[in-house]
Amino acid sequence: MCFNAVGDGRLCDEADIVEFRDMMTIIRDRIQAMIEDGMSMEQVVEAGPTRDYDGRYGADSGFWTTRQFVETIYRNLQNAG
Repeated sequence: MCFNAVGDGRLCDEADIVEFRDMMTIIRDRIQAMIEDGMSMEQVVEAGPTRDYDGRYGADSGFWTTRQFVETIYRNLQNAG
């Protein structure tokens, strides 16, 4: 993961940004497909649409968890429809 320029790790490069963008698009599309299949938010969370990215980007605790991330995308897609 990339960090800021205050000495908290390495800086991001263009490849990191492209990978993150692609990950966001893939997860959004997965959740959208699940919504279209009639899945509830809990079913989507349990299906683990982020599973293959959790090792790098996921978190079970702290300020922003993977569950919160999935729920936020779900709600935003629901509201957009």
